[in-house]
Amino acid sequence: MPQVNESRDDDPQDEGQKELAELRARVRALEAAAARRPPTRHRTRSLVGAVLIFLGCLLAPLGLLASWTSDIVGDTDRYVTTVAPLASDPDVQAAVANRVTGAVMEHIDLQALLQDAAPDQRPLLEKALGRLGGSLEGALSSFVREKAQDVVASDAFEKVWTDANRAIHTSLVRALTGSGEGAVQIKNDAVTLDLAPVIEQVKQRLVRSGLALAEKIPEIHTDFTLVQSEDIGRVKTGFRLLQLAGTWLPVLAVLLAAGGVLLTTHRRRALVSAALGFAAAALVLGIALTVFRTVYLGALPDTVSQAAAGSVYDAMVHLLRLSVRTVVVLGVVLALAAWLSGPGRWAGAVRALWHSGITATRGTADRLGLRTGPVGPFVRRHRTWITWILVAAAVVAYVLWPHPTGWVVVGFALALLFALAVAQFLAEEPQA
Repeated sequence: MPQVNESRDDDPQDEGQKELAELRARVRALEAAAARRPPTRHRTRSLVGAVLIFLGCLLAPLGLLASWTSDIVGDTDRYVTTVAPLASDPDVQAAVANRVTGAVMEHIDLQALLQDAAPDQRPLLEKALGRLGGSLEGALSSFVREKAQDVVASDAFEKVWTDANRAIHTSLVRALTGSGEGAVQIKNDAVTLDLAPVIEQVKQRLVRSGLALAEKIPEIHTDFTLVQSEDIGRVKTGFRLLQLAGTWLPVLAVLLAAGGVLLTTHRRRALVSAALGFAAAALVLGIALTVFRTVYLGALPDTVSQAAAGSVYDAMVHLLRLSVRTVVVLGVVLALAAWLSGPGRWAGAVRALWHSGITATRGTADRLGLRTGPVGPFVRRHRTWITWILVAAAVVAYVLWPHPTGWVVVGFALALLFALAVAQFLAEEPQA
């Protein structure tokens, strides 16, 4: 009987299996593409999170400004502590001596004072002033300035400066809030200060320094303009709002950024972006302070000492600059910590070096006979909880630290790293 060849190239069963395999391959490709493409809901959450992070970074420098303003303007002790070093600043001392000399000389009738002097004292007085050279008025002005410079360079001036600034600040706050009276008043869209108490104290010290002629100087009242603007009334109205913003605006910026990180799909990447965004925003504020310093000094009239004004500006914004540096350092530290905890190749390499170093140290300790006893197994069992407790303790310590600086942030970061290294050292399995 002839044999029949049952193999056929166009077997319907083989064609069906091929089509089924192709269909399955297409389904797998579609599933892979769908897995790579986040759902619409996740994309929306990520977009909202990015917007919140952006708003938080945008509010960060404004929060620093509001907090600094509230801290300096609303806290007398903080303000006095800030401006106290200016009493030892040579440029400020020179400007104060010039201002005191000018105020005193404006109210001196030289001829009347010479006539009132005793006849036997006139030759001595004229001889003393004549040794200074120039006209009699110029000689007297030089003599007054020399004694004023001696006073402002003495230790006694520091107390005069501190007491005067405390009174100035208290009265300024009263003027801006509209409560009570004081040496600072708002008149004709200007905040003016009566310098009579300061000049009186300096005048008394001039007398004790040997300038007996100052006893004849009458009580001097002079208005010194602190702020001149048509918007003084608006500043007075919004001062309380500024204090409130100083308390809550930085908190709002942090909450917005934290909410944005929690909403996004890739939280670690979002945390790195938020931390670097805060650091960049603070850095922009720091650059703006430097630029504004140049603009501010350039706009001052010729009668104002730019050197003294620059020293005052630097002292006033010193705390703000410290806050800027703190935020920059904190942002970099947080971004670095988030990056190191991620799955990246370089981050994994750093963690591997860290782990190998601690393992080698533990091996050396074991060979030397060091034993952890029951502490090692306890740390191994609760290592995750111990890690989070250490991190939380570092965060709480930073929050409770009064006016932390960038070095404080670095110190906390190093202390936390050391504590984590000790915990990992204890958690390592003893080597045979």
